[in-house]
Amino acid sequence: MTAPSISAFAELEASLTGELFYNIESSLHQAQRRVYATDASVYQEMPTAVAIPRTKEDLKALIKFANQHQITLIPRAAGTSLAGQVVGNGLVVDISKHFTQVLEVNPQEQWVRVQPGVIRDDLNVTLRPHGLLFGPETSTASRAMIGGMIGNNSCGLHSIVWGDTRTHLLSAKVLLSDGSEAEFKPLTHQELQQKLTLQNLEGEIYRKIFGLINDQDNRALIQQNYPKKTLTRRNTGYALDFLIDDAAGPEGQTTLDLCKVLAGSEGTLAFVTEAKLNLLPLPPKEEGLVCVHFNSLQEALEANIIILKHHPMSSELVDKYIMDFTKGHRTYDANRFFIEGDPAALLMVEFMADSQDIITQKAEALIADLKAAGLGYAYPVVRGALTKPVWDVRKAGLGLIRNLPGDTQPVNLIEDCAVSPEDLPAYVADLQKVLEKHKLQASYYAHAGAGELHIEPMINLKTNEGKRVFREVLAETTELVKKYNGSLSGEHGDGRLRGEFIPQALGQEVYELLKEVKQIFDPKHIFNAGKIVDTPPMNEFLRYEERPAQQLIPVETLFDFSRQEGILRLAEKCSGSGDCRKTHVTGGTMCPSYMATRQEKDTTRARANILRQFLTNSDKVNKFDHKEIKEVMDLCLSCKACKSECPSSVDVAKMKAEFLQHYHDANGVPLRTRMIGNFTKMQQLASVVPSVYNFMISNPMTSKLIKKTVGFAVDRSLPEVGKTTLKSWFKKWQKENAGAAKVGKPVYLFCDEFTNYNDVEIGQTTVKLLSALGYDVQIPEHLESGRTYLSKGLVRDAKEIAIKNVQLLSKAMANGTPIIGIEPSAILTLRDEYLDLVPAELVSAAQNVAANSYLLEEFLLKEAENGNITSSTFTQEKKHIKLHGHCYQKALQVLTPTQKILSLPQNYEVEMIPSGCCGMAGSFGYEEEHYDVSMQIGELVLFPAVRNAAPETIIAAAGTSCRHQIKDGTAKKALHPAEILWQALKK
Repeated sequence: MTAPSISAFAELEASLTGELFYNIESSLHQAQRRVYATDASVYQEMPTAVAIPRTKEDLKALIKFANQHQITLIPRAAGTSLAGQVVGNGLVVDISKHFTQVLEVNPQEQWVRVQPGVIRDDLNVTLRPHGLLFGPETSTASRAMIGGMIGNNSCGLHSIVWGDTRTHLLSAKVLLSDGSEAEFKPLTHQELQQKLTLQNLEGEIYRKIFGLINDQDNRALIQQNYPKKTLTRRNTGYALDFLIDDAAGPEGQTTLDLCKVLAGSEGTLAFVTEAKLNLLPLPPKEEGLVCVHFNSLQEALEANIIILKHHPMSSELVDKYIMDFTKGHRTYDANRFFIEGDPAALLMVEFMADSQDIITQKAEALIADLKAAGLGYAYPVVRGALTKPVWDVRKAGLGLIRNLPGDTQPVNLIEDCAVSPEDLPAYVADLQKVLEKHKLQASYYAHAGAGELHIEPMINLKTNEGKRVFREVLAETTELVKKYNGSLSGEHGDGRLRGEFIPQALGQEVYELLKEVKQIFDPKHIFNAGKIVDTPPMNEFLRYEERPAQQLIPVETLFDFSRQEGILRLAEKCSGSGDCRKTHVTGGTMCPSYMATRQEKDTTRARANILRQFLTNSDKVNKFDHKEIKEVMDLCLSCKACKSECPSSVDVAKMKAEFLQHYHDANGVPLRTRMIGNFTKMQQLASVVPSVYNFMISNPMTSKLIKKTVGFAVDRSLPEVGKTTLKSWFKKWQKENAGAAKVGKPVYLFCDEFTNYNDVEIGQTTVKLLSALGYDVQIPEHLESGRTYLSKGLVRDAKEIAIKNVQLLSKAMANGTPIIGIEPSAILTLRDEYLDLVPAELVSAAQNVAANSYLLEEFLLKEAENGNITSSTFTQEKKHIKLHGHCYQKALQVLTPTQKILSLPQNYEVEMIPSGCCGMAGSFGYEEEHYDVSMQIGELVLFPAVRNAAPETIIAAAGTSCRHQIKDGTAKKALHPAEILWQALKK
């Protein structure tokens, strides 16, 4: 394929209402092309261009362009495909940003019309008030889109009951390869006859497909070579086995439904613009999971056959690899509560019913049968809301196993092969012999109930030997699939991974029929060429190429990345599973900028990918010195959500700070960046004449001038300094209270830079609160936290501060005295970044400081749990509090203490606002170019929740940036927990 000229692309761009990225001279355009070079598969190939269409007319223009210039269009939704379906050198067409409308819901007839960019879980939130849901449920359902689910014929956890996407696709409006519009749906005999007479591409498709599937030789080939029909997950090639059933009716009653072949076609036949989907009633409200523990994988697979006789909603396997990676994980370690002992495998068997009594009966009957067969050793039953964290362990499998150290990693290769459940024990036993022959280990998980285990062998694809084994394992597994009359692809599709082996799986004659189908629909191959048929070799265009040893020079960093085996390995841990593409509807914090912009460029995945690409392939001495990386990192708010919410724990905030330091080294530090980094010094100067400073930043004329000069948004208010500093006030307060007996427990207060200069009254309140509760408050010698330097990538400055603070505080805290922080972003720096900033000789001291550092709310809750603080200390007045958590509290799992301690007063009711990041993120929300995105993030959940709160409701937020954002976005004042507890204290 010869790429179209720049002028041709420029002409196309002018005709679109959406966006087009193609210009090799633009760092933004190049960055966009790079982030679309991968999906969740092992493949990587730079697309020629990327389009983000806004309308159907844009799609038609793209199809016209593709026909004129012989370029293929690669339709892309969430990009979570595992077989490289959306990777290629064509023109990527991303429908995920604008084609997101739920067009019509018909509760009476139980169907919905949607655009292809609607997310499955978000759709079900819309459908829930109607008592309905869309059934197919992939593990990626929080970001998987209907268009992609049609393309892959997605199934999911409950497919043994709810079926696959093909089953529920009632009709689809599509654009054909000539740009004409058509609607695929079940046709009556009369409607089919009318279609056969059309003198256009649509008519041509119907005539040729009808002829192909009515040819008796073709029918015989399909019946003899396709997987057996008792296998529900069969998605190899195009679904001709479903089409021949349509044509099998009596003469005069033949029908045809092209939706059946559209589902699973991976965007290679037509471009879906709208889908009409069948809906199911919501399942019974009560649910229970029987988590059966086994001593071996084979034992679990034998038990699965018995389990299916009990008609569960699902039977899902989790193996020891996945379970072990939950140990110590910031999010998933707490989800291990149901695991007993050290099982080799678990089967999560789900029952749903109208009452827990019925679930108990079903669970007991199953357990009795398993015990009678001598299968399993533990059978805990998890019920109600506790089933969610259990399911989260299963759904996170793909990301969790990417935590394996080293270059040998689990690969998507044979993970989609399916056989009948009764054949599963024998098939897996045979497959293990293949893996043993190649000296490979593998992870086993997922859909045991449907006969499709996601089996991921561990292979080093950075070596030529690994690539050879990669091919051989798939070739040998294909023979096993044929032996059991199974399906090479169950739900993840053929793509460019398994497409090459379809002739081996179905036979060359059937493969020629598939090529004919492609030619009928798409004679010029403008739709996703190289997928399913005519694919490139499956072990080419992988993410990694073997490199000479002399080129494998470790990247020098200021942070210590040794626990992640270096910054490159940390970036490589991103599996591409796209957990960072969920929206605010699903909840969570990761990734706030994506939630606002809905751009792939602004995902955690994109940031990890672009770092990986340049750290691997850059020829520069400073591999970070690339504008493309800066383009992709620009909207990262450093919220740290990826540190905990990403199953692979890809800490992009840490990598961004490291990147920025090296980028500054090559390009200089901008003035605004230096000013923000030196925030403490500037506030120190301002505090000398606070009234003058506060007038200058609040007066409309002078404030506007200052903001324009610095590069801050004119509409953003600036933080005022206090009339005094907290440290100055504290010295006076100590003198005034010098006569009071010091009998309380000594505690240190970390006087962070924000509280010392801006939130002085909150600091004063904290000191008074702790003292009133009986604690002897001291402020030890220490520097600022270094947070402002870290936020702007001035890591060397932050490193110096971290070293000095650890030296100072470790001496002061040698006797175990705790240090308490008011501002989360400051005190939690001691527990997070400091551990990776100090030299090896100070790590032990830094760990001691971290272990004895507490947020105020954490400390107070610990004291309350020890009986040192009781609810009787506080008022019995009723109060309702809405709590917004700081991002770092969420990322480091320390938000719950805030909720609990605010609930300590007897009649205080605390409601968590289901918000992610507030959008301010330190200086981010002040900066002129980021202000709009900052406010968009606030408007997702936080601002509406605050505005809709009753006037008497207290809004709580521990973070100084959060409170400032709430003030600017809603004109309401949020209180720090210290202020709320001080007001509640009986005095």
